[in-house]
Amino acid sequence: MTEGNPAPTEVAPPGVNINVPHSARIYDYWLGGKDNFAVDRAVGEAMIQAIPGMRYMAGENRKFVHRVARDLVAKEGIRQFLDIGTGIPTRPNLHEIAQQIAPETRVVYVDNDPIVLVHARALMISHPSGRSEYIAADIRHPVSILEHQALRDTLDLTKPVGLTLIAILMLLADADDPWGKVEALRDALPSGSCLAITHPTADFNPDEVNAAVAAATGAGMTLVARTREAVTRFFGDWELLEPGVVPVSGWRPDDPVDDPEAAYYWSGVARKP
Repeated sequence: MTEGNPAPTEVAPPGVNINVPHSARIYDYWLGGKDNFAVDRAVGEAMIQAIPGMRYMAGENRKFVHRVARDLVAKEGIRQFLDIGTGIPTRPNLHEIAQQIAPETRVVYVDNDPIVLVHARALMISHPSGRSEYIAADIRHPVSILEHQALRDTLDLTKPVGLTLIAILMLLADADDPWGKVEALRDALPSGSCLAITHPTADFNPDEVNAAVAAATGAGMTLVARTREAVTRFFGDWELLEPGVVPVSGWRPDDPVDDPEAAYYWSGVARKP
């Protein structure tokens, strides 16, 4: 930029408010993406100041998704997924991992940021034997997701579904009853379905996490860190798969992890009896 010239004005896609930070775009910034705006970068940087390992943590969440997709397809026989809180697509996407093993796998992605829709249609191209669809919806309204025609056309809710809620439940305050929202989703799924969750926690480093929460809430966002007990409640009476609710880096890692608690997230996967 030439000295004295103003910075270029950021232009928002239709329906996107670039004056309000959004979790999907902040996450994109942490992962090194370009689909974010000044307001997102400001909040993202403030949270990195609070938690220097934030980018590492975002990466560990992505690795968890890959391991879960692989294991649920290969070991649990899952052939359809409902991914709520998708975020801006980052390859490989969930359906790409799953379809490497079972090309017929079907995936419905859900997010409430219009910018995700722009990229979803370009980057979420399914294998011809399977299918991937995107729904613009909000986890606060689970019925609207479950009754959406695109979901009904893509998934068969009489057969097991892999429900993935990755770093999304933190955006719901306790007053929103996130446990009730997840229960509604669980109840709609048949026996053999699996639920995968990651959720930030202050259990490992309260000072850093509380500072990050303060940075987010100070920018008008909702961000809630929860204890292991509170995260475990989301699974209800479903059977937790080994190794249970553990730090996200420690859930069936591909390679030994020196310090699983370096990423401040609980994670787990459970199966419906």
